[in-house]
Amino acid sequence: MTSLSLLLWIALGIALQVALWLGIGFWRHWLEYQALRGGMAAPVPAPAEAAPAEAREPANVAAWPGFRPFRVERRQIEDAARSICSFYLVPTDGQPLPAFLPGQFLTFRLDLPTEQIVRCYSLSDAPRPDHYRVSIKRVPAPAGSDLPPGRSSNHFHDHVAVGDILQVRAPGGHFHIDRGDAPVVLIGGGIGITPMLSMLHWRLAAQPGREVWLFYGVRNGREPVMKAELEALAAAHPNFRLRFCFSDPLPEDRPGQDYQHHGRVDVSLLRMSLPLKPYHFYICGPTPMMESLVTGLEDWGVPEARIHFEAFGPASIKRQPASAPLEAMAPASDIVVTFAKSGKQLPWQPASGSLLEFAEANGIQVDSGCRAGGCGSCQTTIQSGEVSYRQAPDYDPEPGSCLLCCCAPKTSVTLEA
Repeated sequence: MTSLSLLLWIALGIALQVALWLGIGFWRHWLEYQALRGGMAAPVPAPAEAAPAEAREPANVAAWPGFRPFRVERRQIEDAARSICSFYLVPTDGQPLPAFLPGQFLTFRLDLPTEQIVRCYSLSDAPRPDHYRVSIKRVPAPAGSDLPPGRSSNHFHDHVAVGDILQVRAPGGHFHIDRGDAPVVLIGGGIGITPMLSMLHWRLAAQPGREVWLFYGVRNGREPVMKAELEALAAAHPNFRLRFCFSDPLPEDRPGQDYQHHGRVDVSLLRMSLPLKPYHFYICGPTPMMESLVTGLEDWGVPEARIHFEAFGPASIKRQPASAPLEAMAPASDIVVTFAKSGKQLPWQPASGSLLEFAEANGIQVDSGCRAGGCGSCQTTIQSGEVSYRQAPDYDPEPGSCLLCCCAPKTSVTLEA
C-alpha cells in the first residue's frame, strides 16, 4: 500500500466519522423540533400515591368569601424612576395565609374621596404564609390627551401608607405557572413583569432543577423592577437564564452589562436564544408586544397549549383560528343585544369579542377593572336571554347577572346597561 492510498483511507475514515456525528446530531435536533411543534413531550405522570400536602397545587377557588381586611406592613420603591412601589400586606386577623397559584392577582376595593372603585393587581412574590406582595406602577396621564392619570395606582402611591387597612378579595385568576417539569420561558414587558416575578420566585424555591428563562423588556436602565435582585438570583441558580432587553437605552446603559439585547422582545430574539426544546411560554405585557409574541410563537410552530398569556388594561389578543373563538358560542344571524338604560338595540357580531368590548365599540360606557372576570366591576343585570362564558370567571356574579368582560350572548339578550 502506497503512502497516498494510506492517506486516502485515513481521510475516508475521518469523513465517515464526521458524517456519522453530524447525522446523529441532526436526528436529535429533529426529534426535539418535532416535540416543539407537536407538543409530544408530555409531562411525566405523577406517582399513584398522594403527594405531600405542601406539594399539592392549591385549588383555583376563592380562599375566603368577599373582602377581607389587610394591613399595609411595608412600602418599598422598586425602580430607579421611582414609579413602581411594592406593598406588603398582612391579614388583620393574624391567621396564616392560604397558598395561591403563582401568577394570580388580588382584587382591592378602594374608597376614594369621591367614589369607590375595584381594581386588580398581580401578586409579585411566591406564596408565603405571613404576607402577600403586590407591586404597582404609577400610571400618569397620557401625553397629549385630556385623560386623567390612573385613579387607583396614584391613590396607592400618594395615599396608601404603612398601617392603612385595605379590603382585599382572595387571590384569583386563570393565568398561573404549571407544576410540571417542562422548561419554562417567562416574558414580561414593563409592569407585566409582576406575575413573572411570582412565578420565578416560586419556581426557584420549589423546582430548582427546572430550566427557566426570563426575558424582561423595558425602555432603559431606569425602568427594571428589582434588577439587582434578579441578577443575584441568576448568579445563584445555573438553571435560570436572565435577559434584559432595552428598546431605548440611555447613554449610560452598558450593553452586555446593564442589558443583553438592544430592542424589544420578539420571536426572532427567542429563536436565536433558545435551544430547541418543548418550552412553555408565559407572557404578560402591553398590547403590541402581546400581539406580536402570541401570533409569532404560533407561526413558529409552538402548540397553542404551550402559550399562556395575560393581557392587562384594554389589551385583547386575537389567537389564530385553531383556538375556540367567542363566535363559536352561537350563530350571529338572529342575535340582538339590547342595552336597556342606553336605549340601544344592536345586532350581535361574533367578531366583536366580549359583551364589554361590544358595548364600548358602540359608545356604551361600562365600569370595568380587571377585564378578566376577576373584579366584578362590570357585573350587569340580565333582564332577558342567556350568555355564555369563555371560561368560568373567578368572581361569582349575582344570580340573574353576568360579567360583560368575559361573556358573549348565547341568545338574544337584554342587559341593564
